[in-house]
Amino acid sequence: MKKKILITGGAGFIGSHVVRKFVKQYPEYTIINLDALTYAGNLENLKDIEKAANYYFEKINILDATQINSVFEKYAITDVIHLAAESHVDRSILSPIDFVYTNIAGTVNLLNAAKAYWKKDAHRFYHVSTDEVYGTLGNTGFFTEETRYSPNSPYSASKASSDHFVRAYGETYGLPYVITNCSNNYGPNQFPEKLIPLFIHNIVNKKPLPVYGKGDNTRDWLFVIDHAIAIDRVFHHGKNHETYNIGGFNEWKNIDLVKLLCKQMDEKLGNNSGTSEALISYVKDRPGHDLRYAIDASKINKELGWKPSVSLEEGLSQTIDWYLDNSQWLEDVTSGVYKEYIRSNK
Repeated sequence: MKKKILITGGAGFIGSHVVRKFVKQYPEYTIINLDALTYAGNLENLKDIEKAANYYFEKINILDATQINSVFEKYAITDVIHLAAESHVDRSILSPIDFVYTNIAGTVNLLNAAKAYWKKDAHRFYHVSTDEVYGTLGNTGFFTEETRYSPNSPYSASKASSDHFVRAYGETYGLPYVITNCSNNYGPNQFPEKLIPLFIHNIVNKKPLPVYGKGDNTRDWLFVIDHAIAIDRVFHHGKNHETYNIGGFNEWKNIDLVKLLCKQMDEKLGNNSGTSEALISYVKDRPGHDLRYAIDASKINKELGWKPSVSLEEGLSQTIDWYLDNSQWLEDVTSGVYKEYIRSNK
């Protein structure tokens, strides 16, 4: 059976890297990119493959069950890689209901379509989730696939619920699924509401670098290209009804990450040492801000042979280079110009 893979959220940050990888590496597959093109979806991320013979784009919101069903029927979808989600914690605090709709109800719409159209076992519903569903860690220890769920923000609660729905459809209806929970992604094409691209943009424009609290919160950082490789590996070789944690083995306190970013930016921009670090400003911590995330990714390493290819220092340097080399992309996104590209390519 020829694979016809529906990738949701494929115009977003992680999704665009996954779509590009699958379109280029598997020309025998048909790849359908389904994205609502909300503020973080940008078709400019995919200009290099938009004319590929095995690539199709559908502008659809996963909340529209009728259109989801029509896409399954139109393309005879064999597999789903589900990346579409509301993903910013701060916005989830301001408007939790948007996260309930997209991350929970939208996922259930996709599950219902898969349940209705898939009558054999030769399918896969791949649900991409986050390490934030596990809550927070103390100074020691790691999240494993057996860690109890304990979400602390509306965003992580919505993702935890969607994870449970995927597992429930597997147990109740026999739907073949796999779930991955990843750590913080960074890299090219990331929307500048996130820390690294925001701070790159602010340093270039000599704007403040707002750091929550004292910057002691710790995160594990995963280079997005390594994540796309891991998704490829799990999709093709992971076991049904299994969960795999994907981490970068790059655990850093936020303030240390920001100082490293400042140092690299000064070097690349030819600034005096300390120029960018002087822009750091400390702001009141947000509610429900988890202290520490750290992933034990030994399962995916042992079972599927995946491990990250770069350290944070290397990946961060590559990321900065991409943003400096693609300054127009960043300006278009921050100014909203990219929306014109979307309107002209409907």
